Amino acid sequence: MKLTDAQRAKVEDLLSRMTLEEKLGQLNQESPSIVGGFDVPFPELIEMVTEGRLSQEEFQKIMDTAQRDYHEEDIRAGRVGSMMGNDPVKANELQHIAVEESRLGIPLIIGFDVIHGLRSVYPIAIAEAGSFDDDLMERTARMAARESRAYGIGWNFAPMLDVARDARWGRVSEGPGEDTRLAERFARAKVRGLQNDRSGPDSYVAACLKHFVGYGACEGGRDYNTVSMAPSQLHSVYLPPFRAAVEEGAATVMAAFNDLNGVPCTLNPYTLRTLLKGDWAFPGFVVSDANAIRECVVHGIAADEAEAGAMALRAGLDMDMGTHIYRDELAAALSAGRISQTEIDDAVRRILSVKVWLGLFAHPYVEEPVIRSYAAGLPEAHRALCREAAEKSLVLLKNAGGLLPLQKERRISLVGALAASDTEVVGAWALGWEKRDCVSILQGLKNAGADVGYYPCGGPEGALDTAEVERACADGDVIVAVVGETAAMSGEASSRAHITLPGRQRELLALLSASGKPVIAVLMNGRPLALGWESEHLDAIVEAWHLGIGMGDAVAAALFGEINPSGRLSSSFPWDDGQEPTYYNHPSTGRPAGKSKFTSKYLDVPAEALYPFGYGLSYTAFAYDGLTVTEREDALEIAVTVRNSGERPGTETVQLYTRDVTASLVRPVKELKDYRRVTLRAGASETVTFRLPKADLGFWNNEGVYVREDGLFQICAGGNSRDTLTEEITVRF
Repeated sequence: MKLTDAQRAKVEDLLSRMTLEEKLGQLNQESPSIVGGFDVPFPELIEMVTEGRLSQEEFQKIMDTAQRDYHEEDIRAGRVGSMMGNDPVKANELQHIAVEESRLGIPLIIGFDVIHGLRSVYPIAIAEAGSFDDDLMERTARMAARESRAYGIGWNFAPMLDVARDARWGRVSEGPGEDTRLAERFARAKVRGLQNDRSGPDSYVAACLKHFVGYGACEGGRDYNTVSMAPSQLHSVYLPPFRAAVEEGAATVMAAFNDLNGVPCTLNPYTLRTLLKGDWAFPGFVVSDANAIRECVVHGIAADEAEAGAMALRAGLDMDMGTHIYRDELAAALSAGRISQTEIDDAVRRILSVKVWLGLFAHPYVEEPVIRSYAAGLPEAHRALCREAAEKSLVLLKNAGGLLPLQKERRISLVGALAASDTEVVGAWALGWEKRDCVSILQGLKNAGADVGYYPCGGPEGALDTAEVERACADGDVIVAVVGETAAMSGEASSRAHITLPGRQRELLALLSASGKPVIAVLMNGRPLALGWESEHLDAIVEAWHLGIGMGDAVAAALFGEINPSGRLSSSFPWDDGQEPTYYNHPSTGRPAGKSKFTSKYLDVPAEALYPFGYGLSYTAFAYDGLTVTEREDALEIAVTVRNSGERPGTETVQLYTRDVTASLVRPVKELKDYRRVTLRAGASETVTFRLPKADLGFWNNEGVYVREDGLFQICAGGNSRDTLTEEITVRF
């Protein structure tokens, strides 16, 4: 985010004319309050939807019929800087008040949780990251930005960049998985897509990087829980995706709920002032997560809300989401000398700068033709992109005997309550979609011309109808069982101690398998699941995640071979619950897992992941050979040949890993450094080359210093993190 001299001058002019009340108003984000018989704040309604306590239909009915307080008088008085919402007509009304009726005419910045699409919902992040397709990630974000502006939203609370290695944490669904380098690439692509299309005033939004920082390492995978880690781990694993996004120009950052080594991120001066605004020279503003300033009192680090507000502002938190603490308490804190005018002015300057950069002063309103256009339906190009993203994100995990792809002449028994749902396909934190745009798996199979009989039988919740299971087994030549989680079972506030298939779904699969007919499991889920039993007993497994509005058509295309699956796992899958956290790039141990009992392992499950990071099958096969490593002055040049050894075209993701064999700190057993998608016809081969800067072979120590050490390195290349070719080279810096 860069401002011109004229834009900076505008910000300073506004700042010089603002009263203290107006300045504190800019630091205040409001949400529409539901008044009357349903007195629940908007953020709590959103929480109820994401937790499954309130259906999308019930939520929409409330929003359509309830009386709401949009804080018009506070906007008119300059006491509101930001609003939440996704109603373009109301956005125009509120902007008219802010621009035409407030003293200084400062527009609102309207924000909303557009995590993986607004109307055009594309795959959840953990799925889309598994496409390993940076261009796709950028294009879906660009689509989300355009739709957001069409709904009056100039600020997306995305991307979520928390590296997450424990699948018990529900919010793994919202982020790019377990690997830092993949998360860096995801971060850069999303910021480019959200912010870099400056072809018109309604083509870009302000990105918001969340959650800063370490939230994905919450203890035990329990949401909102404490985080403790060494500085080397913080700098090497959790900070790099945020730094990459800041380097791409991200406009805003959201502080995390959790404490980091005893200091809540909401008021953490080291992460906000020293790192983000100091070392990284971040020019935008930082917003709290919902009600997070108030929660610092519950943390026990502030005596009351007034103290929490003063501590947060001093630490570098610029905008208060939802509590009114800044608006109501900071004037007294200023008078008492607990905060300074300079700190207030810095926060206001940053917020005004983002508003000016967004073009809100010149273009605060949504044009009526745009509103009417989206009311009529989605652009066809958006539907096509959602389907492309879905097709590239699903992962083939097992395909015994080449059962897939299916011939359309085969009679399919489609089993499972999730299979007919056209609402569960969107996944967690999807808030702007419409039912008419969603394609269920049942509908997708029908669209593809399948000979299919549908049997709900059971799902993640509720009873199992064994009589219907018998009918399903008798009907089809092959059984496709759609199993997994509802959207509410992952996402925020959806941590699970057990990550096997919920409910009686494993029992359902056992009954189906006992029929003797081939059973294909299609998974709908928001996290890696423990699939040890399923992997052993089922014929084929397709990891379809929550793929968005185009899910049904994409799954059908994969089952029938109209596409060749090319997705790869962005997170490792365990055999069983007790393996969590499971991740490929764990530190070396003095007793690595082996046959001896006295090594680092569990006695009752295999030592490695069931399906490792980067894993994914194809309807063809790929072979690797000829790995070479050449040292240059400032880089390593690596080449490896990949050949399509199967009988049909396919796309492989060639993955490059390294290991620092001996270092002054214990290093991971393997680290992803680069990847390349390669599409090859049957029998064809290609030599893929990588240029790995030597600087990428360094690491952060516990003093927060990035060091490069001479020594032996292993260079690995292959189709996943486990199955690679390896060469060794001694590198000198």
